[in-house]
Amino acid sequence: MESVASGERTEVEPDQDEVGLTAVTGVQGDSLTILQAPGYVSFQKGDWPISGEKIPDMVALTMGFSVQEDLSWPGLRAGQLFQRPRANVLVVVRGVDSLALPQNVASYPLENPVPFTLDSVAETVHSLFAEDTPVVLQLAPSEERLYMLGKANAVFEDLPVTLQQIRSRLSQDGSVLASLPLNSLNRNAEADLLFLSEVQVLHDITALLQRHRHLAQDHSPDLYSLELSGLEELGHRYGQDSPQYRDATAILANVLQKFGEDVFGLYGDSAVVEVVTVKSFEAPLTRKSRSILESKQISNPGSPYNLAYKYNFNYAVIFNIVLWLMIILALAVIVISYNLWNMDPGYDSIIYRMTNQKIRLD
Repeated sequence: MESVASGERTEVEPDQDEVGLTAVTGVQGDSLTILQAPGYVSFQKGDWPISGEKIPDMVALTMGFSVQEDLSWPGLRAGQLFQRPRANVLVVVRGVDSLALPQNVASYPLENPVPFTLDSVAETVHSLFAEDTPVVLQLAPSEERLYMLGKANAVFEDLPVTLQQIRSRLSQDGSVLASLPLNSLNRNAEADLLFLSEVQVLHDITALLQRHRHLAQDHSPDLYSLELSGLEELGHRYGQDSPQYRDATAILANVLQKFGEDVFGLYGDSAVVEVVTVKSFEAPLTRKSRSILESKQISNPGSPYNLAYKYNFNYAVIFNIVLWLMIILALAVIVISYNLWNMDPGYDSIIYRMTNQKIRLD
């Protein structure tokens, strides 16, 4: 995969001997892998399984949002109250139960792999940060589904989504075809093209973020949700023992590793990047289609959903001012009360002292 920054290209060659279908982390079966995370988001290493339906709650908690039910999962510990990541990037890879991603923070088994979306997290982001217009990008190239809110409308509006657009993009300058070792993959086959299109989309997202670095420097958190099913199509077309499937698995593992590093660096080491690998979902996902360039703004006033008020980043400052002012006033009252209680009116009070002298003169 090539990374476009200041006109330079960096090629990443996958090592066929090192990349396989089994992750180096040792987690067998469907898995959740934390590729990147800042130090203040504490993921504990262990084999604690997490249910697929709890992934949105886990993402919400890493971003500092509250959830309806407590997440009784020991893999994620409570982090710092006033320091949260600037972005959360979740990549769902269908058609493979694990990928060789050796440079990761932690990896956990995934049980009950039911379909899930981050719609609830996206609505929370825009209800709390509507004025800052954060980036919300949900993308599934296989279904030609693109959902954008906030600043994503202006930045990612040229992102290729349909297969026709991606075919055209793959033939342009800066295409990943110039740097990827295709080996047994055929750029003219439909299944192969879908897989290559997803790799191209990952490359274009990082390239657009490098071009618009101001998105990663604002105060509002960003949310990215990407669903990749190219490997699943290759498995159906050629079989999971085919050289096409093995080559694609090796390419995707290297691409995702580089993608996580690029996004983590663009957000100033303040982003969480997760990869969910699932062989197949247990139930079909029914989802309402949305317009490709839908830009509905979610507002809080008069909301029938009992949403919280819009979050303000001055909250931490105001909270500390009020807290320490109350502590200082409480200590002042205690000290004054103690001194009044132990005061000798004849010596310590000028009122009693003057009155005593006047009585003596009379």
